Amino acid sequence: MNDDTETLAKDPNLAIGSVSLNFELRQSSEMYGSDSVTDESERTAFRKAEKKYKLYYDHNTKSSKRKKQPRPVDLSEVIDFKSILDSFNRSSELPPGIIVLRCDFDQPVFCLENRPGFYFIPGALSIEEQCRWIRESLTSFPQPPNRTNHNAIYGPIHDLFIASKERKVLVEEKSSCTGLDSFDSDIDVPRWKFSEEPGASSRGNTCKSILASVLLRKLRWSTLGLQFDWSKRNYDSLPHNKIPDALCQLAKKMATPAMPQGEEFQPEAAIVNYFGLGDTLGGHLDDMEADWSKPIVSMSLGCKAIFLLGGKSREDPPLAMFLRSGDIVLMAGEARECFHGVPRIFTENENTPLELQFSHEDDLCFLEYIRTSRININIRQVF
Repeated sequence: MNDDTETLAKDPNLAIGSVSLNFELRQSSEMYGSDSVTDESERTAFRKAEKKYKLYYDHNTKSSKRKKQPRPVDLSEVIDFKSILDSFNRSSELPPGIIVLRCDFDQPVFCLENRPGFYFIPGALSIEEQCRWIRESLTSFPQPPNRTNHNAIYGPIHDLFIASKERKVLVEEKSSCTGLDSFDSDIDVPRWKFSEEPGASSRGNTCKSILASVLLRKLRWSTLGLQFDWSKRNYDSLPHNKIPDALCQLAKKMATPAMPQGEEFQPEAAIVNYFGLGDTLGGHLDDMEADWSKPIVSMSLGCKAIFLLGGKSREDPPLAMFLRSGDIVLMAGEARECFHGVPRIFTENENTPLELQFSHEDDLCFLEYIRTSRININIRQVF
């Protein structure tokens, strides 16, 4: 099992070698940046766009000691809603194909003429709100009973961010099943716990270990509210923490431009995605919720990214746009049937306001993470 596949493992209740888990790994590898795609998918318009914007390195450097340089990429066709907002505020002018939604909302909401149901709210979150949800995404949201991609390999992991900050190591302890009712008393059951020292268990035996900081960098997703079961392709009733009330209220407010008249968004499930340099989110549909007229509310935090919004087929050429920290995207109605993904994040320093907000000594660990990472919180009404 390679590192990418390991970090994308899904259900902690499934054995590593089970058919169901293999299915989950295969499904999530296709979404979370795996390059193992078929020749047919390589030829689609969406895949071509993914490859166009994906991070590649120029290996033609004269010295092996020289830092790898990203290969230049043409960004001239990428829609920049921040620039569009600045221009609109100055002169009320908009580029062709972009319209502003006339609604009772406290800031401009932009739409695409050829993608009904898609809404973009640039800079919707204040710096204080961004910092709050960065903290929550790293400390609270991955906490059990919420699930993360690490569950299937390591089981529930408590306080991962704190363990990383304290430079701890997750150590596997093997203990024999010696219960009186056990018929398999010689089977070793792996258990994992954080330790100050790598490779040594409380019994003095050498065992497997992994740095908490490595696990944090391999954190790809966590779930809030109703849990999605990848093997069954539906939501289940596994134990979970409710979506925090403050996040629910924020989602309800932000969803307003995309909601049917007189209805209120009901947040029931959320997926938090974590991106490091080189990580991608492959083209996919969010199609497992019952009512597609209700939007997915997507919040961007941290590093800038490119978002691809395609059509109802992978053959439809996608539009590329920048996502910055604090941006909100809504996808409802017909837009829910459009393939979309994230082929690239950029770690160039654009987050000076975040750096100023995270300037306190206790916040430096958050700043260190978010300087080279992107977090996306997407909130759904399931039923």
